[in-house]
Amino acid sequence: MPLKIKALIGWLLIHQFACAQLPSGFTVLNNQIPELEVSLRYATSNNFMGRPVAGYKGNRAVGSVALAVQLKKIQEQLKPMGLGLKIYDAYRPQTAVNDFVHWFKEPNDTLAKQEYYPELNKNTLFDLGYIASKSGHSRGSTVDLTLIYLTGKNSGLELDMGGPWDFFGALSNYAYPDLTAGQKANRKILRDLMIKNGFSPYNKEWWHFTLINEPFPNTYYDFSMDFP
Repeated sequence: MPLKIKALIGWLLIHQFACAQLPSGFTVLNNQIPELEVSLRYATSNNFMGRPVAGYKGNRAVGSVALAVQLKKIQEQLKPMGLGLKIYDAYRPQTAVNDFVHWFKEPNDTLAKQEYYPELNKNTLFDLGYIASKSGHSRGSTVDLTLIYLTGKNSGLELDMGGPWDFFGALSNYAYPDLTAGQKANRKILRDLMIKNGFSPYNKEWWHFTLINEPFPNTYYDFSMDFP
């Protein structure tokens, strides 16, 4: 058998195996949206727990096909403005949510407190809604994201939203009053586009949006993200 044919068959087998790991109706967002930036912080130590979260691996954002379709439309609408999307989190396995809860129950594990929740006691995070035993992310159509510059000297850099992703505190509220005019405008661009394209915002987190007509509203998935 010619080497080229062998290589093609090998590629097809790998592709089929990778797709087989995803349930019907899900896709890898990186593969569907041109120029999409992805930074899965829960797969790294750069998050509120200060370590990689169980269930995350690599830097591929997974979501429902319906989510991918709408995000692709938004990316197309942003491009004439020289802007694009950057995703921090999309599908989140229930395994990861369980890891959050386990972390919450360890009172002395406060490695990333100064960066992510400096003004809050860890034992209040559950009651304040920053951690829960179920997450809309596990349904596959909730996404955490921001805007980046696609062109010019700031290409690849994030727009100034007045506060970092996943910060636990009032600063993350969409309508936080002590923002500059530019920061408020940047938040509004993101929010308005997301709402226009069928998403519902979460007022306590400027980066968090859920597809209103999500295809799996009652299913909390726990399939592995550990695929080739």
